[in-house]
Amino acid sequence: MEPIRNFFKGKSAVEFYEAEATEVDPERRVVHIKRNHMIQGEAAQSVIPYDMLVVGVGADNATLNVPGVEEHSCFLKNANDAQKIRNRITDCIETALCKGRSIDEIQKLLHFVVVGGGPTGVEFAAELQDYYKDGLRDRFPDIMDAFRITLIEALPNVLPMFSKQLMDYTESTLKAEAIDVLTKASVKEVSKDDIKVEVTKPDGTKDIQTIPYGLLVWATGNKQKGLIENLAMRLNMQQDSRRGLVVDGCLAVQGAHNIWALGDCANSKLPPTAQVAHQQGSYLAKVFNEMARTPSSGGPKIQPFDYNHQGALAYIGMDKAVADLNLLGFNVASHGFFTFLFWKAAYLNMCLSARSRFLVTTDWMKARVFGRDMFRE
Repeated sequence: MEPIRNFFKGKSAVEFYEAEATEVDPERRVVHIKRNHMIQGEAAQSVIPYDMLVVGVGADNATLNVPGVEEHSCFLKNANDAQKIRNRITDCIETALCKGRSIDEIQKLLHFVVVGGGPTGVEFAAELQDYYKDGLRDRFPDIMDAFRITLIEALPNVLPMFSKQLMDYTESTLKAEAIDVLTKASVKEVSKDDIKVEVTKPDGTKDIQTIPYGLLVWATGNKQKGLIENLAMRLNMQQDSRRGLVVDGCLAVQGAHNIWALGDCANSKLPPTAQVAHQQGSYLAKVFNEMARTPSSGGPKIQPFDYNHQGALAYIGMDKAVADLNLLGFNVASHGFFTFLFWKAAYLNMCLSARSRFLVTTDWMKARVFGRDMFRE
């Protein structure tokens, strides 16, 4: 992670508030914010006026209206989610180590289920299996025979946005790692101890399976935040939108004055990926710089946003990765160890500072030499 204040050093014109935006009023042209600090002070809530507004708040986790997901699942959106997952894994292991546990209970505690076969779900399942092989297996040999990972996907294949060749390679690699891959399966209900899954068999018939778990990670996609839904209801041209704020070719929110949106909260008919959001952010920065340099009487001639898809990457475990790349206008599919090295290099390049690149690199080296940390912080 990179402290956001690091980017504002020496920029006296920038004011940063660590707060939650709770409401946007496009008529009054103000944003309502709320501070969620432990020490609230006298101004826990306040209002910020704006001339131009860029909305890039991302999205929440899509629960698909499945009962019990919010109460019993872990998500993968931010650092707090990752810490919650880490603590849950530790709790499952420590509970399984307690005396008097039955075999059935140990198997339930050490069964980790991941719902969602996109890049997030696949990478998490692969990293979790690496975590098991790189230390848990040797550290806790008495119970690790019960360790199991199941990946559940509603579509016929995992990583459906990749080529057929890479989808098949990914599934074979995951199975070689002893990860159970359950496709054409949709979760119908989640309880504290198990999930009910509807599985479509090869003959087309459906079967309901009850799967006990110790950890359930939900990675099925996005839904819009309440802030975005509230803003959409205030704009006549947005009330029928369910996938975010509808924007034009220049990322301006339709039906609003001087409001732009980017990333997962914008309905731009582009995939909800970090690659898209990054390019949109760079585009808007150039647009505003051009607007500042151009006299207001004439105004700049703004070119529409042109997304340059550079490819897709996913780590699949065992020091292997898959990549669908766009090179010189040609789609190139690759997989294996060298693709894994490319994946590492790509993620280092995404770090926003030399400080972050150094910390990430040293953390990778530390894990290689000394193994992963396996205890609660």
